[in-house]
Amino acid sequence: MAKVPPIPLEEAQARLLDLAGPLPTEHVDIEGSVGRYLAEPLLARRTQPAADLSAMDGYAVAADDFAGPWQVVGESAAGHPYSGEVRKGQAIQVSTGALLPAGAASVILQEDLARKDHEITLTGEAPMPAHKHIRPCGLDFRQGSEVIASGSLIGPADAALAIAAGHKHLPVCRKPRVTVIDSGDELSSDPEACAPHQIPASNGAMLLAMARKLPVNAERSGPVADTLDALINAFDMANHADVIVTSGGASVGEHDLVRPALEAWGASLDFWRVAIKPGKPILVARRERRTGPQIVIGLPGNPVSSFVTAYHFMLPLLRRMLGARYALPMRIATRLGAPIRANGGRREFVRGIWNGEFVVPHTLQDSGALSALAASNVLIDRPARAPEGAEGDEVRVFLLQNGGIA
Repeated sequence: MAKVPPIPLEEAQARLLDLAGPLPTEHVDIEGSVGRYLAEPLLARRTQPAADLSAMDGYAVAADDFAGPWQVVGESAAGHPYSGEVRKGQAIQVSTGALLPAGAASVILQEDLARKDHEITLTGEAPMPAHKHIRPCGLDFRQGSEVIASGSLIGPADAALAIAAGHKHLPVCRKPRVTVIDSGDELSSDPEACAPHQIPASNGAMLLAMARKLPVNAERSGPVADTLDALINAFDMANHADVIVTSGGASVGEHDLVRPALEAWGASLDFWRVAIKPGKPILVARRERRTGPQIVIGLPGNPVSSFVTAYHFMLPLLRRMLGARYALPMRIATRLGAPIRANGGRREFVRGIWNGEFVVPHTLQDSGALSALAASNVLIDRPARAPEGAEGDEVRVFLLQNGGIA
């Protein structure tokens, strides 16, 4: 088998995301939309607030009427507006969120006033500007305006905003169907009954947990034996999946059969090998079928390699299919809390522990070391041939959802 030169990470990610688009749209209730991505721009069906409101507890008075005293002629409470009009020399007691009475232009705070019976006098300062304590009509949004952009991740505040904008249901993309397949004769499905020549099949559970951080329908299959027939049968059993993720068997060894099994199954290889460490022997293939294409991501078997490539490829693909505006993970800048060694010829993702201010590389960087991966909460992004980094140097990191405080 001829060697294929590894391609840069960004090129590989772009090629992967070009293979699939957002899945068909469905409408779900607001509660069910949280954690999913908005499939279309959301336009307000109403204006918020629908009229001028008081932003504080106090008294509403007419324009430029700050001399006083005023006669209190009524009250406007939240949900119970005053039906009349306020005139010069009059005041309406208002509560926070109450509809501003007709004719009112200012709200004077109740702590700046003294009241005796139905008369109030100014003891503090008049509001400057005069409308300081008023929430004007349309302050938040107006009917017909875009309140949430397409592709936005819907969180609790977005759900509240959608309801305030007059919506009961939101358009989202259908959940991708994902099958994770472990392969390898050395894998034991029972971690409590693992012979010396075996290792527990942990990658599948890890990848399944990663996928389920997103709103997907994911299942796990395997371990699958290192034979062509067993792998092809596993692919057949996953014919319903939009995405198939394999772990192991993607390299060039005698028992690395994922690539030939995919070709025999009818999938076409898009790319193989990416210039990153860990995780170089990743492959991506596509298979056409009547119900739509299937994307196959073949991840390396070493657990850290499998995790890192799933982070940079599986999760972005799923976000893309879910309609995310930003599918790729984002980096943040921080500073080293300890020196870091010079890098080799491939871009490397070094496991590290970040305390919110500084990041320290983990002492153990072997691609099979799950203890270091679980203890880490960031991947330090080291460019190819980066020189040694000193304590205090700026670096870029990707946040993880395991270990530490991330």
